[in-house]
Amino acid sequence: MKPSVTFGRSLFLLLIVFSILFPALFWGKAEPHMPLLAALVASAALLRLYGVAWKEIEGGMIKGVQAAAMPLLILASIGILIGVWMMSGTVATILSYGIRFIDPAYFAVSALFLTILVSTATGSSFTTVSTVGVALMGIATALGIDPVLTAGAVISGACFGDKMSPLSDTTNFSAAVADVPLLTHVAYMTRTTVPAILLTALFFAFQGQPGTVQLTSIALIQSELQSHFAISGYTLLPALAVILCSILRQPILPTLIAGIGSGIVIAATVQGVTSPTVWLSVMQNGYEQTFTSEIVQSIMNRGGLMSMTWSMTLILIALCLGGMLQHTGVFHALFAATLTRTKRDGSLIALAGSSSILVNGLTGEQYMSILLPGQMFREVFRQRGIAAKRLSRTLEDCGTLVNPLIPWGVSGAFFTSTLDVATLDYLPYALFLWLSPLFTFLLAWTKR
Repeated sequence: MKPSVTFGRSLFLLLIVFSILFPALFWGKAEPHMPLLAALVASAALLRLYGVAWKEIEGGMIKGVQAAAMPLLILASIGILIGVWMMSGTVATILSYGIRFIDPAYFAVSALFLTILVSTATGSSFTTVSTVGVALMGIATALGIDPVLTAGAVISGACFGDKMSPLSDTTNFSAAVADVPLLTHVAYMTRTTVPAILLTALFFAFQGQPGTVQLTSIALIQSELQSHFAISGYTLLPALAVILCSILRQPILPTLIAGIGSGIVIAATVQGVTSPTVWLSVMQNGYEQTFTSEIVQSIMNRGGLMSMTWSMTLILIALCLGGMLQHTGVFHALFAATLTRTKRDGSLIALAGSSSILVNGLTGEQYMSILLPGQMFREVFRQRGIAAKRLSRTLEDCGTLVNPLIPWGVSGAFFTSTLDVATLDYLPYALFLWLSPLFTFLLAWTKR
């Protein structure tokens, strides 16, 4: 901890950051970029007043940008993947099959369980949302079902696997940070996961909207898709390639590249799009085609690298702020002083969860929200005889699952760009994401 950054000063800085962000986002309904940038400038100015050297402040921001490299590459790749899959007819085929077989009255709960299945198999919420999630949003639009409700179901199901699958990076990371065997960590999480997902499923089971489904437009949509794309099982091969790579635990970037490459092959061989110039244009700017149906046009004309610039710039600013606060000692000052004041086991677990949520809110990065509190609390849990699996579960519930609820979070920004639904709009419907942390806090005061 830097001598000039005390607990009181860190707390004041924290209050300044949230006094800038919350009014702008929740009352002013502003885009998060400028409020977050203003918070970054205000924090840097305060740290200079505290006596922290500019080189140190600048170094923290640079380290934050370095941490942003992988999320930015993943987002760029997913934008390209979506555009290519539009061109290859992969999404069109899933859309065509989906509106034919899915019962609108049970659409929301069907979307929930389908994304649970895919995310558990792949261990990735990003992969699930950018593939199956995009298709489900298209089906919801075609059927006239509320896209915000659909986004809540998709994100809840996608994050289930990101939390519970042994293939998930965050699941392995939380277990490793708390020094808990992976399967012990997964088994112990069922105590918060099972009631949370049951309540979520019950909610979506009663959200069918048969009265609003535009059944007369389905035939037109099917005809429109078939007139522009060759609808066949071959076009699903790129999706199968991504799922197979995920099951084989290949890194996410090679997995996405496999999806992009196979999509281009299908576009050339099945859809007849053989021009490399067209491929490059779709990868850069997304798929663009003229459709008779406005519904089909809104679904299909999307993707491309440039579609992710909103999320990429937001993540860049957020991780600059997070890196600066971490490397100038702000987080250390906050946690160290608070730990000495916490005496009861339940209070300590609740503090660990609150710290994870706080780091999520200040940095927008779920791995940092697991790592920093994990490092700070691991030894204290051991000294007090509290099972390490209680820490790993708390980190997972309050780190992995809270990140998509933060507009400037890596997951929140990605889901917003990919599904075209604002984070604050889908937040009330993503029940699983906030029920799990709620159960964690409720169980903090028990031995469960």
